[in-house]
Amino acid sequence: KFAAEGKNVVFTGRSPEKVAAAEAAYRAKFPGVDILGYAIDSLIDERTVDEAAVEAMFTWLDARDIFVEHLVLNAADQGLGIKALENPLTDFMKVLNTNVVWNYCICEHAARRMKENGGGSIVFVNSNTAYRAIPDRIAYVASKGGQLGMMRAMALDFGKYNIRVNAVLPGMIRTDRWEKNPEFYAKVPSRYTPI
Repeated sequence: KFAAEGKNVVFTGRSPEKVAAAEAAYRAKFPGVDILGYAIDSLIDERTVDEAAVEAMFTWLDARDIFVEHLVLNAADQGLGIKALENPLTDFMKVLNTNVVWNYCICEHAARRMKENGGGSIVFVNSNTAYRAIPDRIAYVASKGGQLGMMRAMALDFGKYNIRVNAVLPGMIRTDRWEKNPEFYAKVPSRYTPI
């Protein structure tokens, strides 16, 4: 959407191969727009967010004189397969570290630069599970509730620097993942959403 409106885009992904392929596809589709992909992973291990990787990414952007005016955070660990009372604590920690701590780390680095440049915007792609629970997803539900609270607090703390912080809370979105997992999606509440 940003590229279609003529905005330059930097996007991230965990797989260098997928990032390179997406970057090539986006550049071909939007030849008049600068598009850069950057491969980065969120965690060193379940307990440790890779803050050094975030610092390196923003140093890389700074060296290219790239200012992230609009930050959209849409990556998440969905916490699939985590059963209450069965999985180790580190599985829970991994989801919270990715969805809350990792996102905070990225926001902190971006907001420092936004403050210096007169403002910007941060948008979390959250989930309607921030205010309603779904079965066998305790870690994900907790992380999305925490992320929503973090967004509200950031809006208060960053607003004085002309930085808007918001979240969108979608339910299921019909993508190829929906089509490839018909057994799972046949049973989810969003299956009955009219549009």
